[in-house]
Amino acid sequence: MEIARAAAGLFVSRGLKATRAEDIAQAAGCAPRTFYRYFATKEEAVAPLYAAGAQRWAEAVREAPAALSVPEALEHAVRHTLTPGKAVSAASWEWVRALVRLAGTSPALGKVWAEVCHESERALAEILAGRATGGGPDNVAADSPELRFTAAVAGAAVRVAVESWAAGSAPPSGPEGPAALALRNLEALRGFSWPGAS
Repeated sequence: MEIARAAAGLFVSRGLKATRAEDIAQAAGCAPRTFYRYFATKEEAVAPLYAAGAQRWAEAVREAPAALSVPEALEHAVRHTLTPGKAVSAASWEWVRALVRLAGTSPALGKVWAEVCHESERALAEILAGRATGGGPDNVAADSPELRFTAAVAGAAVRVAVESWAAGSAPPSGPEGPAALALRNLEALRGFSWPGAS
């Protein structure tokens, strides 16, 4: 994670084009060969940071009280991971804004962001399969088209909220923050047929 933090810091302060993999290695206190042992490109170096946020959200869905429906569990997870001060500080949200903006301007970094989002959807499908069956026998397979689609819809609701917030200048909390935007996106899906919903 040290390499990822060093890469993010340099990307934000110097810009993506002005940062070399060797600069990231030096900032992280490692040799360039160590950098290349873990990452093929400088853009891949921030993947662990993108993934950490996605994983926090998916785990919050898993840890939501069992009595909550799938939509309620998704909303619970949004409140607990996208609200500044709960999982990520307000200052860290500004780093998130910068990194998401960079993903929108760099095809290579955008590819890393997209891959992390896709992997997050796969993990969320597995979590939703467990919630849909109440932790019992696998009546709903995580790789079923229904659950994959449901995870993609839920993931897109959150991803679009974060990307929309990052594109603007609103503070990370309040009515235009990522949590509020994600909750509005999920509200717009009220008629969606969530698995395990009664």
